[in-house]
Amino acid sequence: MQRNVGAVCIREVVVAEATEPVLELARLMRHYHVGDVVIVTRRGDKRYPTGMVTDRDIVVDALVTSLDSIGELMASDLVNRPVITVREDQCIDDALEIMRKNGVRRVPVVDQEGALVGIVAVDDLVEFFADRLSELAILFSREQRIERGVRP
Repeated sequence: MQRNVGAVCIREVVVAEATEPVLELARLMRHYHVGDVVIVTRRGDKRYPTGMVTDRDIVVDALVTSLDSIGELMASDLVNRPVITVREDQCIDDALEIMRKNGVRRVPVVDQEGALVGIVAVDDLVEFFADRLSELAILFSREQRIERGVRP
C-alpha cells in the first residue's frame, strides 16, 4: 500500500510572515514546541510558503553572528535559500528523496496550487517506516505460527 505525503504530514503548522522579528519566531517555536516556522505570503485565505526558519538558523546565523543586533533581525534575514516543498499527493518515497537531495529534515507540504497544507519532517517518516516494519514483523510471526501448525 503506497501512502502519500498528505496522509503522514502534520496539518497544524506554525507560520509567520517575512517581516516578523526573529525573536518572535523564537517565541513561537518555544510556545508551540517546534523546531521551525514556515514563512508565508498570504493571498486571500490561503498561505503560500516562501521560506523556513529553523531553531538552528536562529542559533547559528542570528544569535552567534549578530548578537548585538538580534532584536533588529527579521525572518527574511534568515531565509537564505528557496523553500523546498512537496505536494500532498506525492508518495512518501518521493518526499524522502527530495529531502535527501536538498539536505533538509523538514519540508512544507502544499496542495496542487502551492498553498500550504502541512509539514513533514524526517521524524514523521521514520515513524511511518517503523510502523510498516512492525507490520512486517507481525506478518512473519503469524506465518511461522501457521507453518508450525500445518507441518509436523
